[in-house]
Amino acid sequence: MALITPQPIGNMKLSREELRQDLRSCIRTGPCGLGEKAAYLSSFFIDRRYYVTYPDLRRVFKRVAMSKGGFTGKGAFGSIPYLVAILSDGSEHECIFRFEEDVDRFLNYIRRNHPSIPTYSEEGERRMAEERAKEEARYVKELTPEATEALREIRAAKDFLEQDLSVSDDLAYAAKQKRTIDRMNPSYRYAAVAIFLLAAGAFAFGIISLLRHEGFAVYFVLFGIAFMFYAMSSQVMPTGRNNKRYASEHWEKAVKTSGDYIAGYRTDAGGFPIPAQYAHPASFDRMIRVIREGRAQSVQEAWEVMKADLKAINSDVTVSQTEYDEIVAIKPMFLLCGYEDTIS
Repeated sequence: MALITPQPIGNMKLSREELRQDLRSCIRTGPCGLGEKAAYLSSFFIDRRYYVTYPDLRRVFKRVAMSKGGFTGKGAFGSIPYLVAILSDGSEHECIFRFEEDVDRFLNYIRRNHPSIPTYSEEGERRMAEERAKEEARYVKELTPEATEALREIRAAKDFLEQDLSVSDDLAYAAKQKRTIDRMNPSYRYAAVAIFLLAAGAFAFGIISLLRHEGFAVYFVLFGIAFMFYAMSSQVMPTGRNNKRYASEHWEKAVKTSGDYIAGYRTDAGGFPIPAQYAHPASFDRMIRVIREGRAQSVQEAWEVMKADLKAINSDVTVSQTEYDEIVAIKPMFLLCGYEDTIS
């Protein structure tokens, strides 16, 4: 059981034993968690402080403040991602995450295991419905037999990949982490370390002053704690898992794991249709769209057109929410590998 027992925030409650078992086996995603019977949500300071059973969860979605600094290479502190949970009584609960990838993992789990729970805001669903209608209008009415067969091959490969989504999820996470760290201005790290050290010094001075019963001591303690948290939450502090060496090793391991996984895929047409370093469902979704738009007839043609489309997208291009999610997931992989099918 956790040091602080999670408190219920919905109408349904778990027994103490049910809560203990569910919390023990829950999947942790940032400050939140996902059990078999309930989702665990954070307070401002405490991870997994509350729980809500899935029948009490009406809607859950992502909200992002600021720009994606790590993805674009602009800004010191990047985005501030939130998880928003709407309960059955209409109340709303927000959780702040350090990494947007953890919010995506939370939402992906809900989509796979509790598909009846919407994972977009009502406004987001409305926009996506409009986007789907526009997309459908671009599709050709009748595909050639070659294009139909290519679609079958792509969907079969995507289904195989989705049998264990942890492989592609880790690949996407490792690519984003490595690209963010590689493109980060070293001065941001130095600034974060300096802020942390100064804050730690202020905190230590405040503690000593408290022991001496000096009246201003509490301000040093509070400001020291506040700025230490600020530096740690900036995502630029060098740590055991936030440095170039770890990011490179993580990426190489993720690519190898992906390669080992897809090595087991065999069809009459041959092996897996795309390289291991790009093996993500979003890659196939974009290839499917290319074929349905009539811009390619074979798997290889769809792959080349998809890469060209992805390469042409930059910060000046306006895309739909669906495309945005796909691009954020897979473009870091292509940028790291220079869009090449073979990497050293």
